[in-house]
Amino acid sequence: MSNLTTLQQERLLKVLLAPVISEKATQVADKHEQVAFRVTADATKQEIKAAVELLFKVQVESVQVLNVKGKVKRFGRFMGRRNNERKAYVCLKPGQEINFAEAQ
Repeated sequence: MSNLTTLQQERLLKVLLAPVISEKATQVADKHEQVAFRVTADATKQEIKAAVELLFKVQVESVQVLNVKGKVKRFGRFMGRRNNERKAYVCLKPGQEINFAEAQ
């Protein structure tokens, strides 16, 4: 990854926002060796793959991306809306693993 320019590396560091920690994400991680991340709205599959490989030093097999619409919620007498978000399910190559508990 040393052939990346500094602008490209800065972009890759901003693509991943946070890991998704939920029941579904945990089940998918155990069963299919996939990890879920919240990503920026304009992130591409290639950028997500490069960012995960750069940050976690693992090999990525594939990336699946989905857009989640924000729910309409009620705040007292006002109707509001949560923000839309984009998730990425990153499939790691066999033998690869990302452990978030050790990272802290």
